[in-house]
Amino acid sequence: MNPIEPIVIGTVRELQSWADGMRRSGRRVALVPTMGALHTGHLSLVRAARQYADRVVVSIFVNPTQFGPQEDFERYPRDLSADVQKLKGVSADVVFAPSVSEMYPDGNATWVDVEGTLTEGLCGRSRPGHFRGVTTIVLRLLHAAKPHVAFFGEKDYQQYVVIRRMVRDQLLDVEILAAPTVREPDGLAMSSRNAYLRPEARQQAIALNAALHDVRQLFRSGIRDARSLIHAARRRIRKEPLAEIEYIELRDADTLEPIIEVEGRGVLALAVRFEGTRLIDNTVLEVG
Repeated sequence: MNPIEPIVIGTVRELQSWADGMRRSGRRVALVPTMGALHTGHLSLVRAARQYADRVVVSIFVNPTQFGPQEDFERYPRDLSADVQKLKGVSADVVFAPSVSEMYPDGNATWVDVEGTLTEGLCGRSRPGHFRGVTTIVLRLLHAAKPHVAFFGEKDYQQYVVIRRMVRDQLLDVEILAAPTVREPDGLAMSSRNAYLRPEARQQAIALNAALHDVRQLFRSGIRDARSLIHAARRRIRKEPLAEIEYIELRDADTLEPIIEVEGRGVLALAVRFEGTRLIDNTVLEVG
């Protein structure tokens, strides 16, 4: 049987009507929010969602409110027709591709903020307003698609934890799940921004995964203190001349509070720039 091309919907009202029909008929709906420029990592989220739901909605929306003034909103890759064809291959049911005016009608006077440690550190420190933009658009996408479950990638670990907290605080009846990071054959985490890297920078960028490998090796050998684990990652990445480290931190995997030593579950997260292209990655470390 040939794959069926997904339905493309551009308005909130039409998507809500479709979702209401699915729910009335007893079908479970999953949402996979994306900004397009789809790669294998995104498609793995769709496949994971298919295991939890009867119908899968993939949103494609480059959200302007999560980009800072000097960031890459204007040049962020956009190719809706190519994305739809990729989603056809993994049997997505609906592509929600709204305009900016559809998601932010008459401008915008309402924001969703998750305050405290969850958003203040890590990426939140260098990208003020980023998570406010993320939580605001994700809440609107959840209202539009009315899913039973929504999937996010573990590569954006802080985003996943922030959204999970937002959903809990807003008393939303939706399950938030994370799927494992998908990597290129050489270990670099898949990202739409990898396309920005020149060959030399692309080669050096594999140091991120190599650094996380070094950290896991130390952790398995019994090293638990943050200073030693962070130092190992920093030492490996500093070998690459084009690498500019923004942060390498060890946080509690659930609260994102800074920790001195891993006693339960921790996440070592990092952000590094290569010739201006910002890449993030992480590894979860669990005792026992």
